[in-house]
Amino acid sequence: MKDQLMIRDVPEEERPRERLTQLGAEHLSNAELIAILLRTGTASESVMGLASRLLSQTGGLKGLTHAGLEDLVKIRGVGPAKAVQVLAGMELGRRIARAIPEERKAIRSPLDAAEWVMEEMRYLTQEHFVCLFLNTKNRVIDKQCIYVGGLNSSVVHPREIFREAIRRSSAGIICVHNHPSGDPTPSREDIRVTQRLYEAGRIVGVELLDHIIVGDDCFVSLKEKG
Repeated sequence: MKDQLMIRDVPEEERPRERLTQLGAEHLSNAELIAILLRTGTASESVMGLASRLLSQTGGLKGLTHAGLEDLVKIRGVGPAKAVQVLAGMELGRRIARAIPEERKAIRSPLDAAEWVMEEMRYLTQEHFVCLFLNTKNRVIDKQCIYVGGLNSSVVHPREIFREAIRRSSAGIICVHNHPSGDPTPSREDIRVTQRLYEAGRIVGVELLDHIIVGDDCFVSLKEKG
């Protein structure tokens, strides 16, 4: 008796590898893509069943991004080898997401700015305050996380931000921070911080172009909010 159910044991029309070859990766479900990473199931469960259960027990893709090796090996049927394969795939996806924005020429809209940081910030469990430093052509010349923790005007000080901007000879900055709740609705403190940064930028000659709040695959531009 076989001790594992492999992808080839799944009916041909349901095999994720064949479906990827025929249809393209973008047409596969999350479970199908994870099944390809897992490669095999168990004696009592197909690889597709294991992939679906892994997603369910980790809380979907969002939960899976926070899962570590110890979390994955606790799932029945997922040993160290399978866990490592899944973690490697997730990390590769994160690195690709971080690399893609580097190829963009310039930031022309709040959407452009949000896409620079969305994939790396949307799943963070703490608030991160990040600055994008732009040249006169709105090209990003650098990016830096200024602060990690709850956002308030006493810790996010304009002095720290504009010192970094001046050091890089930036013409403008875009500030971005995330809401771990997934809801990007700005708080009163978010607006207060933005007002302080805007006024400080006018004084030192480095324009605050926008302050963007990132949620779970959504964002709010305070510039667009006026």
